[in-house]
Amino acid sequence: MPRIRVTTDVAPPRASLLPVFLIVLVDVFGMTLVIPLLPIYAESFHATPLQATLLVSVFAVCQLVSGPMLGHASDRAGRKPMLIVSQVGTCLGFIVLARATSLWMIYLSRIIDGVTAGNLALAQAYIADNTPPERRAQSFGLIGIAFGLGFFVGPAVTGYLSARYALNAPIYLAAVMSATSVVATSTLLKDDARPAAASSGRLEALKWRTYAQYLARPELRSRLLQFLFFMLSFSTFLSGFALFAERRFAWDGRPFGPREIGYLFAFVGFLAIILQGMIGRLVRRFGEAALVGAGFAALVVGYAALGVISSVVLLVIASVIAGFGNGVLRPALTSLITYQAGRHEQGAVLGLTQSLTSMAAIVAPFVAGVLIEYRLLTAWAWLAAGLATVGVVMARSSTPSGTGDRA
Repeated sequence: MPRIRVTTDVAPPRASLLPVFLIVLVDVFGMTLVIPLLPIYAESFHATPLQATLLVSVFAVCQLVSGPMLGHASDRAGRKPMLIVSQVGTCLGFIVLARATSLWMIYLSRIIDGVTAGNLALAQAYIADNTPPERRAQSFGLIGIAFGLGFFVGPAVTGYLSARYALNAPIYLAAVMSATSVVATSTLLKDDARPAAASSGRLEALKWRTYAQYLARPELRSRLLQFLFFMLSFSTFLSGFALFAERRFAWDGRPFGPREIGYLFAFVGFLAIILQGMIGRLVRRFGEAALVGAGFAALVVGYAALGVISSVVLLVIASVIAGFGNGVLRPALTSLITYQAGRHEQGAVLGLTQSLTSMAAIVAPFVAGVLIEYRLLTAWAWLAAGLATVGVVMARSSTPSGTGDRA
């Protein structure tokens, strides 16, 4: 399958992306401190599995509106101001979450975070603005490295702090990390020039016709749909895994808790760091499209295996396989999506991917919560695998065509 190859006369220095990497890294540290903990933290306030997973859906409903609005606002006002707005909201959300005294406060914290969510999409847009197309997948790999480091350090720290101190101790640390990211963005990130062709109108981000133009492009539509099924599969897994592991696996005679789940995520995160360091060579050797197909196939194998295993050793192996799939899919697929959009559209198109992420995170956690509440654990794992299978089929039928307007 041929690869898209676009050349450019001007390549910005790699050092210009270092502040973005540091900002995303700090954000991911904060996020990964909370991910292994949130469902079990909610259970400590007498939440059912469905109520615990719906915390993800509530966040996603808010993000569905905020993602495209922040993307369009960043096309007009620049990436840096909108990143700061998003990070401040995340910090406030963590503070409310850490100080929660009842379940409704946990939901409130997710709403606060959700209505300002958009850090990742805005960081991706900044990278797309400042990276030539032929190096874009490797540059997006910086976000993958940040996620790998975050999933290596964050969950391990969560496992230690929650066992040593209290369940809300990692959340307080997440708030501190989020506040640090605000300072980093304010002081390290250069002000970016606003694209001249940026869209105007405060409500344009919420109008269907704003995105219909992107979905009307066959190759871009195909990649966006692949991204949707990737996120449906990933959201099914991520929203339900802690509750699934708590019910399926044991260590030293005790059900899995934040410590065991955190350490497992940390191990997979360590492997992700190694993988993301190789993403540039993998792209040059195989191409983005081939990596997308391989990534989806790995998710099918890893998630399907979760449905039939009960051994901790096999759990680690399945997690490594799925981790490979997630590690190559995000940067390769995001790169292919940005190939199809002009520079003045990067914020809107990546905001659209944020909306697709939110749509997946609205639906998938609800279904995952129902399945786990009724102890249909194998069905939960195979649902995630089935959604990834759709991605495999779509990736095989996709052929790169066109590169979009880069004027």
